[in-house]
Amino acid sequence: MSSTGSESAQRLFFALWPDDPVRSMLDQAGKELLGKRIKRVPPANLHITLAFAGSVMTPVRHCLETAADTIRAPAFDLTINHVGHWPGPRITWIGPRQVPAGLWSLVEVLRNTFDECGLQRETRAYLPHVTLARKTSKPCTATHIDPVPWSIRHFSLVESVTDPQGARYQVLKTWPLEMES
Repeated sequence: MSSTGSESAQRLFFALWPDDPVRSMLDQAGKELLGKRIKRVPPANLHITLAFAGSVMTPVRHCLETAADTIRAPAFDLTINHVGHWPGPRITWIGPRQVPAGLWSLVEVLRNTFDECGLQRETRAYLPHVTLARKTSKPCTATHIDPVPWSIRHFSLVESVTDPQGARYQVLKTWPLEMES
């Protein structure tokens, strides 16, 4: 991007980005829950949003990256074992039945970076989830999935790009979480 005033905003969020084996298990859970009749989120887009920044310009992106560079948070394990549906936005999702303290802590630290960078802090309660499908008219009848174990060892800054095929996500930068010694 240039600094000539013609730069465009980027739609950014912090996320837990699964590795290929976890992504495959999340996608399989979606197939088993929703079958072939419902258009699911593409496997490449499966993730857990930690904090959504929205459309930001380059200086805010740099502020978010600089703030994230200073985060020292512990790694943790997560188990995706719960099925949910939000009727308003018509989203079917899966997430953890028990949210580990490390996840709550990481979300709070990231929300604090929004304050530091002049962004609006999310006021809704945080509910970690992986969106499986949008525009689902009714909840899926299944309430059980095979648990998906996910070792969280890093978090990422991701850009959402919308094109005629829909949204696609690009990981811009990833930061490690601290392993216990």
